[in-house]
Amino acid sequence: MAQSSGFAKVVAAIVVAGGLAASGWLVGTGIENMRSLDRYVTVKGLAERDVKADKAVWPITYVATDDVLQNAQAKIEADTETLFAFLASHGIKRENTELQNLQVTDQLAQSYRSGPIESRYIVNQTIQVRSDDVDAVVGASQDIGKLLQGGIVLGGQGYNPGPSYLFTGLNDIKPEMIAAATANAREAAQQFAMDSGGQLGGIRRATQGLFQILAADGAPNMTEANQINKTVRVVTTMEYLIRD
Repeated sequence: MAQSSGFAKVVAAIVVAGGLAASGWLVGTGIENMRSLDRYVTVKGLAERDVKADKAVWPITYVATDDVLQNAQAKIEADTETLFAFLASHGIKRENTELQNLQVTDQLAQSYRSGPIESRYIVNQTIQVRSDDVDAVVGASQDIGKLLQGGIVLGGQGYNPGPSYLFTGLNDIKPEMIAAATANAREAAQQFAMDSGGQLGGIRRATQGLFQILAADGAPNMTEANQINKTVRVVTTMEYLIRD
């Protein structure tokens, strides 16, 4: 019985030792894996594309004044027909326009007025142009001086900011631009891995930045909406594992 008990203790000791060795190997492997997972590089990938606006929006506000309301209204109606003819001469059809924001101001009814007034009534009208023919809108806006020569008063109580040029095809170019930005990021990560003596592994994490539409030439005091030519930009942030 004593010999059997001693043999059992020896076997138990071997099992315990084997377990400790196995657990030590597992712990060591785990630490090694953790360290390999900790080795990664964060890079940014940039993609840009030059595009041209494919839609124009142009609010044209004009004004007429008179002491007699009917006279001011008649002038606005005549100016409206002149404007439609002007736009048509530049290839902008009537169906691409909409009359908006007719406003009548009686200056005698303004409690805050002071001093004499030249005309009692001020009538404002806006024609909103929406067209996919961006070049036609550009041509008309550059020729707007002819309206002034014809006696049409632009602006008045309204505001004429000029045309806004929009690019609506962003969804069509998104996939290619994301692919280009990702390739750009991977190229930078590959170079980093080579310089550090390692090998580039898989993607640890990826973040797509927001798409930006910017003015192409970056001129000061010029907003993107005022320019036909634009630059679309996206930046992706990628984390790549680095293997030994």
